[in-house]
Amino acid sequence: MKSAIAEVAQTYGIENWGAGYFSINSQGHLIARPAEGDPRFVDIKRVVDDLLARRMKLPLLIRFPQIFASQVRKMNHSFRQAMNEFGYRGNHLAVFPMKVNQRRHVIEAYLEEATKYHYGLEAGSKSELYAAISLDQSPDSLLVCNGFKDDQFIDLAYLGKQAGKNVVIVIEKLNELGKVIEKTQTTGIRPMLGMRVRLYTRGSGRWEKSGGEQSKFGLTTTELLQAMRMLRDAGLIDMLRVLHFHIGSQITQIKRVKAGVKEAARVYAKIRKMGIDVDHLNVGGGAGVDYDGSKTSFESSANYTLQEFANDVIYTIKSVCEEENVPEPNVITESGRVLVAYHAVLITNIIDEIETVQGIHNLPVTESKAPVINEMHDLYRSMNVKNFLEYYHDALEHKEELFTLFDLGFLTLDERATGEVLFWEICDKANNYAKLSQLKSEEFDDLRKLLSAKYLCNFSVFRSVPDHWAIDQLFPIIPIHKLNEIPTDTATLVDITCDSDGVVDRFIDLHDVKDVLEVHDLKNKEPYYLAMMLVGAYQEVMGNFHNLFGTTNEAHVIIADSGDYHISRVINGSTVGDMINFAEYRRDYVQEGFRTLLNRQQKNGRLTEDEVARITAEYEASFNCYTYLDSNDMR
Repeated sequence: MKSAIAEVAQTYGIENWGAGYFSINSQGHLIARPAEGDPRFVDIKRVVDDLLARRMKLPLLIRFPQIFASQVRKMNHSFRQAMNEFGYRGNHLAVFPMKVNQRRHVIEAYLEEATKYHYGLEAGSKSELYAAISLDQSPDSLLVCNGFKDDQFIDLAYLGKQAGKNVVIVIEKLNELGKVIEKTQTTGIRPMLGMRVRLYTRGSGRWEKSGGEQSKFGLTTTELLQAMRMLRDAGLIDMLRVLHFHIGSQITQIKRVKAGVKEAARVYAKIRKMGIDVDHLNVGGGAGVDYDGSKTSFESSANYTLQEFANDVIYTIKSVCEEENVPEPNVITESGRVLVAYHAVLITNIIDEIETVQGIHNLPVTESKAPVINEMHDLYRSMNVKNFLEYYHDALEHKEELFTLFDLGFLTLDERATGEVLFWEICDKANNYAKLSQLKSEEFDDLRKLLSAKYLCNFSVFRSVPDHWAIDQLFPIIPIHKLNEIPTDTATLVDITCDSDGVVDRFIDLHDVKDVLEVHDLKNKEPYYLAMMLVGAYQEVMGNFHNLFGTTNEAHVIIADSGDYHISRVINGSTVGDMINFAEYRRDYVQEGFRTLLNRQQKNGRLTEDEVARITAEYEASFNCYTYLDSNDMR
C-alpha cells in the first residue's frame, strides 16, 4: 500500500517534472536540492515562514541560484560527453539569450558559473546589448548580437569589441552587412561576423512557425551568396566566422532538432568548400523543458533529455562533416529556457474561496407550493448509486423549468434560491456516486469542474505566469505543505485582477491536461500556500502590469549543509508609487490633486482641518504599499 506522501507525489507528478531538484520530505513539505542527487536540501515551507517573519509579503518569487548553476553544468557535461563519445574535435560555446530573463541578478548568477566553461551571452536589442557589454564575462566567451540592427545597434557592438568582448554580429538582412562593412573600413575594428541562414526545416511545438521558409529572420540562399560576394569584394571575407540558424523555442520533438542541424551542417560544409574559413556553427536555442513531466511531444513537454539533445546535435554535425570532408566547427548553442526555468518558484497564498455553489447539507425538507421544487426535493432524497444518472438528467430539466417559471413570474425569489441550492446539491450527490461507480463520462468531467472550488490566489496571472494566459502554457502547481495528507478537494485558481481571464484552469497531468487542481480543504482559515514551479524563463520579463500590479517580492536562497540555508539577497517588489509612476502619475501630481479635493470638502464644511490632515497622511502613506493584497488585512 502506498504511503500518503507517495500518493500525493504521484498526484502532483513531482517525480516526473522535478528533474531531481524538487521532492517531498517526511513532514509533507516541498523541498529543493541544489543539484540532482545532492544530499543537501531546503524546506521551502520553512523558507517562506522565515521570510514572512521578516515582514516580507506574499506573493514572492524564490530563486535558487544553485539550481541555475547546476543546469549550466549539466549543459556543459552533456556536450563534453557527446563530444568525447563521438570523437568530435570542435568546442562547445554556449551563450545565454538575455531575452529569456534579463534581470541583472539572474544574469550575474549565470555568469558566475558560465565563466568556468567560457560560456557567454546573446543580446537581441540595443538595450540588452548595452547591459551585456558592461558585464564581466570570460575573455574566451562570445557576445552574440542577434535581431534587426540599425546604426546605433552596430555602433554599440563595435564598442563591445573595443572593450575586449568577442563580439559576433549576426547579419539578419543584407542592408545590415553594408553598414558593418562601412563601419569596419572606417574604424579598422574587426568583430566576428555571423550569417543567419533561413532553413527549410521547422521546429515543433508552439513556436514552430518561427523557423522554416516563412521565418521573419535569416538570409535566403541567394542572399547568403550575395553577402559572401560583398565581403569578398570588400576584402573582409575572413571576418565571416559563424553560421547561425534557429528553428524555434521549446522544440518538442528531437527529430526536428536533428533535421534542422543536418540542413545547417550541410550549408556550413558547402561554404567551407568554397574556401571560406567559417569555424563556428550556431545551432540556436530550442532545447525543451518538460513542464508536465510526460516526456512526450506535447506542447508543454519534450520527448528528449538534454543529453539526447547534445548527442544528436554533435553526432549529426560530425556525420555531415565526415561526408563532406570538412573540419568540424565549434558549436554555439543559445538554449536559455532549459538553463533558467527550474531555478525560480512563485509562492502565493490562498486568500479565500469564491463561492459559486452554496451547499445545503442537511437541508430540512418542507413542502412548497411550487411542484418543481417538490420534485427536486424528491430527486435529492431518492437518488442512489443505481439511479443517479437518470436523476441527474431529470434535475437538468427541472433546472430549466425553474428559471422559466421564475421569468414568467410564477416563483418567488426565495423559491428560486431554494431550487438553485437543491439543483447543486443533486449535482454534488450525483458526482459522488459517479466517482464511487468509477463512471467515465465527459458530462461528469464537466460537472466535476463546475462543482470545484475557486480559490482566490494572491497574484496576477498577467504579471507572473503570462504564458498560461497567452498561450496555454502549463506550469506545475503544488502546495508547499500538507503533502503528507491526501487532498480531498479540487479547485481552479483565480487571481486578484479584475479580469475574467485571470484564472488558472489547466493543470499538468501525466497522460492528459486536468481542468482542476487537487487541493486540501481550507480549514479554520489556516494559511495555505501554493508554488508555481519552473517559472524562471520568460515569465518575469514578459509579464505585464495589468491593473498596475507590479513585480513581486523576491528572495535568493542558497542551500547549505545539514538542511540549512541562507537568504543571500532580498529584492522588494513594486509599490503603489512605483506603478503610478510607471503610468506617468507623478507623486506630486496625484498628491496635490488629492489635497485639492480634500480642501474643497473642508470649505464645504464636510471635513474639519484635523480630518483633512489625517486623511492626507493616510493617502500619502499608501504610496509605499505593496501592490498585492495583505493577507493580514483579509482576516
